[in-house]
Amino acid sequence: MSAHSQSWKTPQNFLILISIIVPIAFSSWMALLNNFVIEKANFDGADIGLLQSVREIPGFLAFTVVFVLLFIREQRFMLVSLAMLTVGTAITGLFPSLFGLLLTTLLMSTGFHYFETLKQSLSLQWLSKQEAPEMLGKMISVGALASLITYGSIWLMLEQFQLEFKWVYGITGGIGFILVMVMAFAFPEFQTQTQQHKKLILRKRYWLYYALTFMSGARRQIFTVFAGFLMVEKFGYSAADITLLFLINYLFNFLFAKRIGKFIGVVGERKALTFEYVGLIFVFVGYALVETAEWAAALYVVDHLFFALALAIKTYFQKIADPADMASTAGVAFTINHIAAVVIPVTFGVIWLVSPASVFYIGAGMAAVSLLLSLNIPRKPDEGNEVRMFSWR
Repeated sequence: MSAHSQSWKTPQNFLILISIIVPIAFSSWMALLNNFVIEKANFDGADIGLLQSVREIPGFLAFTVVFVLLFIREQRFMLVSLAMLTVGTAITGLFPSLFGLLLTTLLMSTGFHYFETLKQSLSLQWLSKQEAPEMLGKMISVGALASLITYGSIWLMLEQFQLEFKWVYGITGGIGFILVMVMAFAFPEFQTQTQQHKKLILRKRYWLYYALTFMSGARRQIFTVFAGFLMVEKFGYSAADITLLFLINYLFNFLFAKRIGKFIGVVGERKALTFEYVGLIFVFVGYALVETAEWAAALYVVDHLFFALALAIKTYFQKIADPADMASTAGVAFTINHIAAVVIPVTFGVIWLVSPASVFYIGAGMAAVSLLLSLNIPRKPDEGNEVRMFSWR
């Protein structure tokens, strides 16, 4: 083999490729879900609530990733979890019943959450601190492009070719699975510099990272569950309208995510997160007050764009962390992030019945708490220089 033909087999390209596989399988699963469960499996509200809770359980158990790493290396485990995700998606259409959907969802979601945990761990290990912000942005950008193409293809398959759901699931999941197989054989095992701890690690000096992660999980839930619900309930958006909004979101992410990553690299984590949370306070107050469908859509797109800035939480952690803690902490962080995912939809759903606006006012309050937390990040975070005040060792 000449050096040239080997030159594309880099960890960076590995990360770019996996950023393509997930959107192909996961976006198709998400895009078809509501229609599939109502049209084919006759779901009611309680069923879909159960399904979404079951989908979040593996995220809650993400910390178990470190125990599996006792038996299998991170890179290989990542490919196994991608295989679970793609196969779970491919067979979803074959089991249109509550029990069948719970099983395929569990398979898909376990793969998805283990994968996301490992992706954070490996990307922070493989990428240098200098290249990480821009590269993480580039991964979001490539993923957004893959989602755009997937959504376009799904629309073609359903509208133009009139394919049944089971075929659409089979095709998107199948393509994803083939890509996983290609990657398993094409890429060598990359060496990581530091052996990862194979036990659960909670360190007091990471408290700010944990707090930011928890708050970001809470904010993500308000966006995913309630912002979309507001569009449909208050402004009567159809499924096609929402899909169009998704497309706009992905288009913006494709165009700007890499630049946002670069921006974080230049201005530093504190300024980037301060900018994000000040913006979010306005966005959430906007949701509470919004009266026109157009303004709601504009807020939705801006809200989604702010997600890319949350990369700064990861790069902040990369700077302060002991390199051997990456895998363990990625698992712990996902679990912390999902505590909110399990609790918020239920509790806020009750508040929503009384007053939808107050859900968003509380969201603005959460953004304000995040703002205060992010002001505590030092200008140059480092191991030993984790916070400006309230250092906890």
